[in-house]
Amino acid sequence: MSEEHDMEIYDLRVTVDHIEGRSVCGMAVGDCFELEQSAHLRLPDGKHFCVYALAAVLPFLAAKQRALPAGDWLERDTLFCCPDPEERLVMRVERTQRRGMRSADLT
Repeated sequence: MSEEHDMEIYDLRVTVDHIEGRSVCGMAVGDCFELEQSAHLRLPDGKHFCVYALAAVLPFLAAKQRALPAGDWLERDTLFCCPDPEERLVMRVERTQRRGMRSADLT
């Protein structure tokens, strides 16, 4: 970590891994969004991401951005489910890049 950075976090990619039911929100396997620089949510041009699937994974993203102890379940688990029982959409959260940041820029 350099002197200008006092913390490190991961950028994330959330991807539709598989759909066990029927896609009622219009998403398909491979659809994704990226979370960069702590709070910048990016979608590929012309794509969408279901707000209910986003709401299901959102509470875990801040923790997944940080290094966690090896024994922490959230360090190991990467799959999260949409709450729609008809759809059963499963998302994979992956760390894509480790980034140095200044906490003063975020608060």
